[in-house]
Amino acid sequence: EFYKLFQLEIGEVYKNRNATKEERKRWQSALDKHLRKNMKLKPITRMNGNFARKLMSRETVDAVCELLKCEERHEALRELMDLYLKMKPVWRSSCPTKECPELVCQYSFNSQRFAELLSTKFSYRYEGKIT
Repeated sequence: EFYKLFQLEIGEVYKNRNATKEERKRWQSALDKHLRKNMKLKPITRMNGNFARKLMSRETVDAVCELLKCEERHEALRELMDLYLKMKPVWRSSCPTKECPELVCQYSFNSQRFAELLSTKFSYRYEGKIT
């Protein structure tokens, strides 16, 4: 999902939602090329778990932000990834209350902020899907 979000941000869909199929392919190509160059990620391994693990990082967001013009969008993407990375250990853990109790306490706030960000800053993608 982050991969798709990155593509849409490159295409500035938040300004104009009516993009052609060719434009969307161009955004995907630009993202793939940039990730290959900066992160050494190969798009052919897109479904691979290693690809997903590398994609879901602050370094990737920084690389994607190089392709974006708007500073406000940089901040929104960085905050979104930061919240994701804070919540991830809780739902990846077999016993989060023992392994990461401080993150469990923050989880509710972080998930609400995550949902708020998606429904406001990224409403072009999640409009009406988050309650």
